Amino acid sequence: MYDHIGLRVADLDASVRFYTAALAPLGFVLCSRDDSGAGFGPKDQPALWLHLHKGKAPGGAHVAFRAPSHEAIKTFHTEGMKAGGKDNGAAGRRKDYSPTYYAAFLIDPDGNNVEAVCA
Repeated sequence: MYDHIGLRVADLDASVRFYTAALAPLGFVLCSRDDSGAGFGPKDQPALWLHLHKGKAPGGAHVAFRAPSHEAIKTFHTEGMKAGGKDNGAAGRRKDYSPTYYAAFLIDPDGNNVEAVCA
């Protein structure tokens, strides 16, 4: 199971229009919006983040998977590195996200940011 997804977009206005329409039947609403991005999800619980990417075509996604424990997150990071992932943040608290947010981050072989999180 995943926790949230972040995608780069080249045209934020067009993407917000699309996701607002496409996700409404699923119970997702626009929860957050500024010049750099937007968040969608159940009310006050964004699960899909769109990030404006200036320049050439966007690339590299961010996918976060919900983990059952801190130990599982540590194992995710260790085993992922062994399997060819690159460190993008060791297991630990991310107080800038929230006081209880605990996560680890890896870059997969295709350049996507993959996260395990327990908050």
